[in-house]
Amino acid sequence: MSRTATARTPVRTLLAVCALAAATLAAGPAPGPAAGPAAGSGGSPLREVLLVGNNWEGTADVLASTGNMERLGRMNMIPDKEERLREIYLNPVRLGYFLGIRAAAGEGHDQFVDDMYTTPDGSAVVASRPSFADVVSIDVTTGRINWRFPVAGYRSDHMAVSPDGTRVAVSASTANTVHVLDIATGRQVGSFPTGDKPHENTFSRDGRYLWNSSIGDVTSALDAPWLDWTKGDRKITVVDAQTFRPVRVIDMRERLDAAGRSDLSDAVRPMAFGPDEAKLYFQVSFFNGFVEYDVAADRVTRIKTLPQNPATSTDRTTWVNDSRHHGMSMSPDGSRLCVAGTMDGYATVVDRSTLTEGPLVPADKPYWATVNGDGTACVISESGADRVTAIDFATGAKRVSVPVGDHPQRVRLAHVPRNWTPPTR
Repeated sequence: MSRTATARTPVRTLLAVCALAAATLAAGPAPGPAAGPAAGSGGSPLREVLLVGNNWEGTADVLASTGNMERLGRMNMIPDKEERLREIYLNPVRLGYFLGIRAAAGEGHDQFVDDMYTTPDGSAVVASRPSFADVVSIDVTTGRINWRFPVAGYRSDHMAVSPDGTRVAVSASTANTVHVLDIATGRQVGSFPTGDKPHENTFSRDGRYLWNSSIGDVTSALDAPWLDWTKGDRKITVVDAQTFRPVRVIDMRERLDAAGRSDLSDAVRPMAFGPDEAKLYFQVSFFNGFVEYDVAADRVTRIKTLPQNPATSTDRTTWVNDSRHHGMSMSPDGSRLCVAGTMDGYATVVDRSTLTEGPLVPADKPYWATVNGDGTACVISESGADRVTAIDFATGAKRVSVPVGDHPQRVRLAHVPRNWTPPTR
């Protein structure tokens, strides 16, 4: 198995890199993803919303970002479905991957929409579509495709938008590549190689760095702990967001081992930085809990184990894509973490200072967690129940649930024109 081991780097060099990373991850409250301007093109006012990607259905629900999160409308994210399917069925290799995605990651379903952001002017939704191996920009008024970018390989996955909203990064999971695109035109402005199966992407607060975590193979049945080495080359790759050259590569295997947890997988899943970006919190495959990592010291500082649901199968091959827990977000003040306990059927708010969890809020296969528009609640997607649920950061109690489309996964804050109505396409 190929591994990138930063322990082989001279100590002085490693410490210098750590210091550089700590200095550049500047202190101060982190802005919400793709916050966008207060007005769109031509000065038209914008409304903040929540976008919910209904993965199996190929739609995106648009919800109010605060209050009772009423549904404002729904967009079709696969208006070109027939054209794409025609191309796939005429290409045996692409067809093989398409059917493989359906059988494995899709749990018997096609994956039509994964991640989404809106352009700074609120005129378009940019979405990754795993089964179609692409990223598209769809006009929020007409429902028509503005541009389409086919990724390298055969599957697109998680995305991230730069703090200024002008660039979007997307993982090409079968090509071990991250593409960075101009969000307005779809033109590639850069790319970089990763470990096996790039997954989560996160820009630093100042936009200077882009973090990517690769999770390796999550679809094989080789899930026993002693077969962990079969999962591939997993690492965090940090690149300069202008040159796309790596400035740091982190092999969490070594850091977890040093913390006495060689039993944990080093496949880093959803992650959340603290407001000053000095600490990184992340989930790993198969684990009911999360890890705290000190960025400057380059070491794991705390590990939190969350409750197991007695009803959850102990057969690791039944846990969807190796993700026992999948979904994390942090309150804007950095005092609370919201954790989606996917296979254990709950979500909970954790006090960041003590790592004490609050009430376990029952949830049906929660698969993502984000922050609502006013920062007072965590919003989780309940992919098993086709709804999203808001959980109060202060009390840890459920506020409201809203029905959405088939198999919601990613939820993102976004902006649309204030008087937006859904397109008819």
